[in-house]
This record gives sequence, C-alpha cells and structure tokens, in this order.
Amino acid sequence: MKQVEIYTSPLCGFCHAAKRLLDQKGVSYAEINVLTNPGRKAEMIARADGGRTVPQIFIGGVHVGGCDELYALERAGRLDPMLAA
Repeated sequence: MKQVEIYTSPLCGFCHAAKRLLDQKGVSYAEINVLTNPGRKAEMIARADGGRTVPQIFIGGVHVGGCDELYALERAGRLDPMLAA
C-alpha cells in the first residue's frame, strides 16, 4: 500500500471525516497536525500548490486534495487502485 500523508487540525470536522474513511478501509497514514506543528503549515501549503485549508491529503506523494476529493475518489471506485502498491 502506498504511503498516505494527511495534514490536519484537531478542530476540523473534515479532517475527522477523511481519517474515518481511511480507518474504515484499514489504511495507515502519517498525520501531520498543523495546529501543534505550525511550521509544517508552510510545508503543506507548498506541497498542496497553495492549498491553505485542512485536510490536505497525499497518496504516494501525489496531492489528491481534501476530504471532498477523497470521498469523490471513493465514490468513483478510484481510491482503492490509487492506494494499491
């Protein structure tokens, strides 16, 4: 399975929803909390081509977007293939 990274904030409902979907699928992920690690927010913005809101999700180093985009990939049947090694 490809590495999944998700930039989050503990106060973000969309972050919780994205993590819930990944948890339901049994996907492990590296969570980067930008609230407790504010220096990582600039890293997130740079990697996400200017995306400033959380979550920002990366699968295998590829930026897939936020929660809505993650669920759209799932609905389209494209998330599992993207996660596969």
